[in-house]
Amino acid sequence: MPDHSDPTALFSRLHALDTDEERRLSPSATPSRQAIRRKDEERPGYRQQFALDADRILHSRAYTRYIDKTQVFCLIDNDHITHRVLHVQLVARIARTIGRFLGLNEDLIEAIALGHDIGHPPFGHGGEVYLSRLCREHGLPPFQHNIQSVRFLDRLERKGRGWNLSLQTLEGILSHDGEIDSDSLSPAPLATFADFDRRLQAKEMDPGLELVPATLEGCVVRLADTIAYIGRDIEDAIILGLIRRDDIPASCRNSLGDTNGTIVYTLTTDIITASTVPAAGDRADDIIPAVGFSEEIALALQRLKAFNYERIYLAPQTRKDMPIIGACYAALFTAYLDGLQSGRRLPDQVDLMTDMDRSYLDSQPPAAMVRDYIAGMTDDFFLSQAAAIGCAIPEKR
Repeated sequence: MPDHSDPTALFSRLHALDTDEERRLSPSATPSRQAIRRKDEERPGYRQQFALDADRILHSRAYTRYIDKTQVFCLIDNDHITHRVLHVQLVARIARTIGRFLGLNEDLIEAIALGHDIGHPPFGHGGEVYLSRLCREHGLPPFQHNIQSVRFLDRLERKGRGWNLSLQTLEGILSHDGEIDSDSLSPAPLATFADFDRRLQAKEMDPGLELVPATLEGCVVRLADTIAYIGRDIEDAIILGLIRRDDIPASCRNSLGDTNGTIVYTLTTDIITASTVPAAGDRADDIIPAVGFSEEIALALQRLKAFNYERIYLAPQTRKDMPIIGACYAALFTAYLDGLQSGRRLPDQVDLMTDMDRSYLDSQPPAAMVRDYIAGMTDDFFLSQAAAIGCAIPEKR
């Protein structure tokens, strides 16, 4: 029997995995051997590079906090309503299915999918709007959850040391935002972390800048993000009595279906059949690689997204608690900032502001520390902290 405790044997098995991967993947896929890290790591192991990224994300504190972060509906006392932690798992599963059929790297897909929403603040996109406003008022760039996702994993986790994730994983997380604004995506490759940092800084200064993922795996995750939420949000809205199933536009029902299962199946099947990705053994320069939807399905999906925005995301019932939450955001930001600037002792649990590596504490202005801390909060912790400083908070219903 092989000696699994022998590092040489482990390295040999890992080499065999990498070799097999390159044999069976599309020539346009991203082999694990191509992973680039900010810091070289001399360490034995049996995990391929992007599998290591996925494991590090799963074991991060930020991933643990997904469990109580709003997806769409907040303050709902119903265990069947989707939270952010389920959403990222659905994205990972859908994207891996697509990637398997297209011959792409499923480990890279999983790492990007699991990490793509880690930067979301409490109470979802509504909370992001309030935090962005506060950042601008205090001299910081507008808050963007995709940039904050990278910031958590690359700069804040492990008391400021980060997880040393690969360039390809971090870039996929940064560029996931955009959803179905592009019906078909071809990668815009990056070669170095210097290129990545420039891309991140450009996006930070211009939130409207359209980023295209650097890998086909990142393109798949970006499209799978929409597939994962569009039908699931409809099911949640039906459970809550916000809409009825027959409210879904007939043109969307006819093209996509009227249940989450049929919508996911239709969209996933369409991407697999409509994408142009060379198969294993083909010449990469014979085909321009792209992943996307057919024209008919893309139009139907755009109509369904417009329906979701009108009847679900922007519905008064969905947003009715947001003004109170916005007031809590402002009060907490002010309270934490005053504490840091005055030197008053902060609560022991404020670890993202005080229990950090010296390089973080010396380089970040107080407002950035407050932003990082609030962005990392779960919904319940946010409310408990707001109540502790005397804010009126909404109740679950």
